Amino acid sequence: MTMFSSRMQNFREHLAEAGIDVALITDDDNVYYLTGYHGYLHMEFGRPTILAVPRDGDSLLITPTIDLNTALASAQVDQIAAWNDGMGNEWREELPDIVTKAGRIGVEPDQMSPVVRSFLSELVDSEKLNSVTPVLAKLRMIKSAKELQLARHAGQVANAMMAAGRMAIADGIPEYEVAIATSEAGTRKAAELLATHYDDADMSPNTHFLQIMASGDTITKTHHRASTRIMRRGEPVFLCFCGMTNFHRFKLGFDRTFWIGEVADKTQAAIYELAVASQKAALDALRPGITAESVHAAYAEVIEGAGYEYPFRCGRSTGFSFLERPQLVTGDTTILQPGMVLVVDGSVSVETFRAQVGDSFIVTEDGWEPITDHPKTLDKVVL
Repeated sequence: MTMFSSRMQNFREHLAEAGIDVALITDDDNVYYLTGYHGYLHMEFGRPTILAVPRDGDSLLITPTIDLNTALASAQVDQIAAWNDGMGNEWREELPDIVTKAGRIGVEPDQMSPVVRSFLSELVDSEKLNSVTPVLAKLRMIKSAKELQLARHAGQVANAMMAAGRMAIADGIPEYEVAIATSEAGTRKAAELLATHYDDADMSPNTHFLQIMASGDTITKTHHRASTRIMRRGEPVFLCFCGMTNFHRFKLGFDRTFWIGEVADKTQAAIYELAVASQKAALDALRPGITAESVHAAYAEVIEGAGYEYPFRCGRSTGFSFLERPQLVTGDTTILQPGMVLVVDGSVSVETFRAQVGDSFIVTEDGWEPITDHPKTLDKVVL
């Protein structure tokens, strides 16, 4: 049994337990998780892909004809129904027979496109619709051995990007040059790993996503993208790979704060040290058997105890999506278990400066295993 067929079988069993007759999966990460099928053009180009999974019966992938060859090569499903732009009822053709015969229908309320949801509401009463998101979220929380291998390899890609970004940061250099260096390093490391460990020529090694980075007076803009701004000596520089670390579709989080030559504003050093301390407090708490929110509480206590504002979430789970469950935040009472992959941040923000360090970890039987690795002590981040 392949990894994808095993997941599909497990999913069907959970559908039966939940009393759901058929699930309609529209989130592309979940489609990939269950079938191995992935593309790069989805609702952004007005073309729905819908995976129908009955608890008993054949699975059906509804996908555009333009992507049919890709689907035939990679989708591990029982049937494929291809639809073409402007012909007949397009993607709507198969849905009436699927849903009108079902008693309870599972959907992803937050991921289903409004155009698909609107058509579905014309076919069945809303009372028949049930959220299948909790079922998939629970299935995806604990990673398999193969997924953990992907996580570790994704960490190697992230490490290569961070090292290259560090080397590219310098006085007089524009930010975009750093982004070019990180993308090249990540792509080359990913290509090396794919060639050595995987038999999947269709999986692209190229890193994509606009580089998150900020320098100088833009440092307080958390998700600022690399620009033409020229970096100068003494300035802080923030590098984040939370959108770029995407190896073989497995995502991680990873970020660091650096300075060029010296810390010109000496007040920034103490704030940075506190950010590092807040991450350490979270990691001291991180282990199986505790709640996700307790990790956040340990991190927040350090920051608020030093007189700073209540911080954003300490971290989140990742995998084939950038955001999975649980989240390390107040109110998430999920019990952490071995096999979870979590991003754990430390961060402090003030009006004119923001410091952040973040890494990804695997929860183990007795603690955690780091996936990303780059120095974070102050003397090591002054370049």
